[in-house]
Amino acid sequence: MAFKLGFVLPFIILLVCRTALSIDLTVGDADSTKKATSAIIKNTLTFYTGDKPGGTPGVLPKPYYWWQAGALWGGLIEYWSYTGDDTYNKLVTDALLFQIGPQKNFMPENVTKEEGNDDQAFWGFSAMTAAELKFPDPPRKMPSWIALAQGVFNSQVTRWDTSTCAGGLRWQIFFTNAGYEYKNVISNGAFFQLAARLARYTGNETYSDWADKMYDWMASTPNLGSDGQVNDGSNVAKNCTDTNHDQWTYNYGTMIMGSAYMYSIKKGSEQEKWKTRLSKHLEKFYSTFYPTKYANAPTSPNIMVEINCEEKRICNPDQTSFKAYTARWLAVTTQLAPFTASAILPKLRASAEGAARQCSGGDGGNWCGQNWNTGTWDGFRGVGEQMSALSAIGAPLIEKSAKPVTAKTGGTSEGDANAGLGGPTAVRMNRITNADRVGAALLTFLMILCIIGGALWMIVGD
Repeated sequence: MAFKLGFVLPFIILLVCRTALSIDLTVGDADSTKKATSAIIKNTLTFYTGDKPGGTPGVLPKPYYWWQAGALWGGLIEYWSYTGDDTYNKLVTDALLFQIGPQKNFMPENVTKEEGNDDQAFWGFSAMTAAELKFPDPPRKMPSWIALAQGVFNSQVTRWDTSTCAGGLRWQIFFTNAGYEYKNVISNGAFFQLAARLARYTGNETYSDWADKMYDWMASTPNLGSDGQVNDGSNVAKNCTDTNHDQWTYNYGTMIMGSAYMYSIKKGSEQEKWKTRLSKHLEKFYSTFYPTKYANAPTSPNIMVEINCEEKRICNPDQTSFKAYTARWLAVTTQLAPFTASAILPKLRASAEGAARQCSGGDGGNWCGQNWNTGTWDGFRGVGEQMSALSAIGAPLIEKSAKPVTAKTGGTSEGDANAGLGGPTAVRMNRITNADRVGAALLTFLMILCIIGGALWMIVGD
């Protein structure tokens, strides 16, 4: 008996030590949340080499894609906002500004050829979040946070594609990239969300007009169901009459967030329209991603599950991060559409508790995995898992947080409606008038005269 006890004692000690080192969280408590999320960030940044000699600021190494790095910096801005810890502010600012590109719209030369519309949008989200949460402004010689978000919007408006499916954005920007023939929800939904957020921040109706237009177009395809279901995307070869029925949290999340912003800025019957849309997306989201059973065992109906890959343990590095964005977007939704809070807040709290229990792995005993239902670490760890836990654990503090600001309610980020102009991806924000059309026709006529005149001069000269 003594031999057996001596044999198992080291394992008992190891278990006790690991439990003591795991994330300790009192949900909704600021100090507890700060301690927990600070530990998560430290683990996350062990993957980041952009601040090391020879590294590229803002970029994560493979297997992580450029877009996920952009989203990570947004998560750290949110962390600063709810904890007041500015430890990582310079790191975040340097990372975002290094990747803005020559047109100041997050199309840097090092990734442009591989960049999709959704990739660009996630960097735009981080800039938008910086403006809304009053993150310290960039140096004056650099574009403002809100101008960077506007630059992303401006460049994407020019890609509105009526040659197929009567509108929408393609997944990829360049025809040489795989996925160019796909019009997916996250690219179009991200544009919708960004437009709605810009509309609220600036008060410019052009943005809300585009948000309306994008939602209506998406609803004209099978990607948005009348019951609130959000699918993944359509093929342009089929004129978007088909749909990929894969269900992902962040596809729903971006439509929920955008709808909440539109609800917050509309009045009367228009607000009721957006309330109905938002409510339908939320109800379908709840029934899809909060199963009552996980791996055939009873589970909390309030813990979020990435159902398309998590239970089968096949989530790729992108997919492990989807719950990160969705958790934050749900939290902000409760601020902008308060009628949603009674249903959303219990789910945020339960998911935070589950994520904290999952953060009990690795050498330090505080690495986070994927499955928030198990109560112990599931053996996975990576940037996506850390990001998701970071957002989930921080989300319940939304009850104590101020609403996102606007240009009229304390925002310090100065807008530029023509941000990003100067290249093939930019568009001016002014509404098109008859005078504009006449001017354009006159310029076109003058250009034709110049071309003809030049040709005649060359002929005569010969």
